[in-house]
Amino acid sequence: MACFLLEVGTEELPASFVASAIQQWQQLIPETLAEYFLAYDSLKVYGTPRRLAVVIAGLPEQQSDREEDVKGPPAATAFKDGKPTKAAEGFVKKQGVSLEAIEIRPTDKGDFVFVLKQIIGRPTAAILTELIPQWIANLEGKRFMRWSDGDLRFPRPIRWLVVLLDDNVLPVTLVNGSETLHSDRISQGHRVLHPAPLSIPTAQAYPQALEAGFVEVSSPARIKRIQQQIQTAAQTVQGAVEIPPDLLEEVVNLVEWPTAVVGKFDEEFLQLPPEVIKTVMVTHQRYFPILETTETRETLEKIQLKPYFITISNGDPAKAAAIAAGNGRVIRARLADGQFFYQADLKQPLEGYLPALETVTFQEDLGTVRDKVNRIGQIVELILEQLNIADSERQSIQRAALLCKTDLVTQMVYEFPELQGVMGEKYARAGGESETIAIAIFEHYLPRGAGDGLPQTLGGQVVGLADRLDTLVSIFGLGMIPSGSSDPFALRRAANAIINVIWAANLSLNLSDLLGQLAIEFTQSHEKSLPDLTAQLDDFFLQRIRTLLQDEKGIDYDLVNAVLGEDDSEYAERALKDLLDVRDRALFLQSIRQDGHLEKIYETINRSTRLARQGLLNTTQLNPEQVINPELFEKPSEQEFYQGLIQLVPKTAAAQSTRNYRQLVEALTEIIPTVSQFFDGPDSVLVMDENPDIQRNRLNLLGLLRNHSRVLADFGPIVK
Repeated sequence: MACFLLEVGTEELPASFVASAIQQWQQLIPETLAEYFLAYDSLKVYGTPRRLAVVIAGLPEQQSDREEDVKGPPAATAFKDGKPTKAAEGFVKKQGVSLEAIEIRPTDKGDFVFVLKQIIGRPTAAILTELIPQWIANLEGKRFMRWSDGDLRFPRPIRWLVVLLDDNVLPVTLVNGSETLHSDRISQGHRVLHPAPLSIPTAQAYPQALEAGFVEVSSPARIKRIQQQIQTAAQTVQGAVEIPPDLLEEVVNLVEWPTAVVGKFDEEFLQLPPEVIKTVMVTHQRYFPILETTETRETLEKIQLKPYFITISNGDPAKAAAIAAGNGRVIRARLADGQFFYQADLKQPLEGYLPALETVTFQEDLGTVRDKVNRIGQIVELILEQLNIADSERQSIQRAALLCKTDLVTQMVYEFPELQGVMGEKYARAGGESETIAIAIFEHYLPRGAGDGLPQTLGGQVVGLADRLDTLVSIFGLGMIPSGSSDPFALRRAANAIINVIWAANLSLNLSDLLGQLAIEFTQSHEKSLPDLTAQLDDFFLQRIRTLLQDEKGIDYDLVNAVLGEDDSEYAERALKDLLDVRDRALFLQSIRQDGHLEKIYETINRSTRLARQGLLNTTQLNPEQVINPELFEKPSEQEFYQGLIQLVPKTAAAQSTRNYRQLVEALTEIIPTVSQFFDGPDSVLVMDENPDIQRNRLNLLGLLRNHSRVLADFGPIVK
């Protein structure tokens, strides 16, 4: 068995591409090896800022010989009057077999000729040599570049290529215009700690050979080393390190031989809001913040930053002091800027920034940010009316809506856009606004991204909903509807946030009415005729509800179809009018599937639903006395079915009014034996009777049962 190594050496790669390339190769390479019938024992993909590599152990020397059934032309084409035609001769010649090897076999499309072809396994080395250029060229990412005068594209120029099968160099050539790169066993060590070239003796020795050159090729090993080092480094200044996951993921692919270095900044900067300091450290400088340890702070809620930071150096550990000093100078300059912006911004209250919003364009056809704030205020009022909120609470929420975007024109947020909302909350407090208003300004942006929490206050919830609804309706109104992976205004994320906020806060909002009102106002204000705008918005939200129920709530796809309907306008409208109800019905259906109650009623209701489609009874009728004629009954089972439906009416009404769907399921469970007798008992009936009146009467019985069950869901799409 053989061990294979491919190392693609480059200039410094973007950290995000290193992580992405590792994942891509972990999927791509096994797939292509399987296509070429090459098994292996283990496959490890490595990545650092200057290289991507894969080591595959346990490869065979060559493919195994195999047999392959090859289908040829139709038998009628291959043979004429019992003799082979040119089509048959061409087929066997192409497959390298004789005419005697042909078999005629029947297929769904008639008789075809086949041959059982013996394929001799090719040498593994030859196959790998062919695959390597494909593996490199098939990597995807952002901002690929060309270099030299060739057409080869990669995030950074490729400078060397190591290709080994055990201890032998496989000949691979990358041609890039006038530049030609040949494979070798010569790699490069750490740029600073081992600038001399490295010779890789064997593919299996790759990680150890690179480690001797001060390169840790394993990303998990570098992560472990970084975590250990920063914990130790923080203890040297009696602190505890904060490790943002995104920062750790980025830093690990910025270094080949990580060294944690502690730096310091002036204590006066601790007067800045901690969010400002952390943004400078984490987002802009890629430093890890150091906090006071639990022994030196009163409570976990009052975590204090220390005037230190940890940077992960890719340089010479012996020069850690110089590295710390240099990084300290950089962060002090950035914090000094932040201090200046903070003090300047506090010279006027947030309300003083409102005129400046008139100078910032939200979108060319939608006016300024000040115009957007006005629209947010109007939508907030519509939401508050639906929620029936008291006037005293309305005033503070409307005030939060008025001020929610003012920090966008402060110097701090202009310099550090990540702090929008955060600084709005700080400046609101400093300007004398109430705590309710300050928190709402911050929370209306939540959730900002995956993993973020949702707004906890009514003010944050309502202003956030209004902000996103304005964006969605306005951008849809301009015809900029998301398609495929294109969603430049993040409208899917906005719609998801609206639904999740409503669900989490249990807000009784009629989203259908809101969207309808806003669509009308948009068309009137823009003097456009957009008859499909409301329908487009409704469809978009229904898609998001469907996705969230399945992906986030874990509801089976068929149960989601049952509560949303399949091209069922009644269920679609019901879902948008009451998001809480559609969520609760879906969760309830999932629970009764798991506890077995759904199975008890499924078969009979589903059978009734299918037959009821052949009748004319509308789906809202529940009262049997209005649509059933007992004089047409021919069997006792019809009368019993009818009586059961009469008893079901008050139980369904009670379940509807209280949304106690378990009460409805229990009532349906009681009537199931009666319906089963109607179908299959001694007094069973033929539903599709020759007498049209009797047939209609029986279909109406089934239609009524279907309608009662539709209060919970459409049982038609449910799969047993």
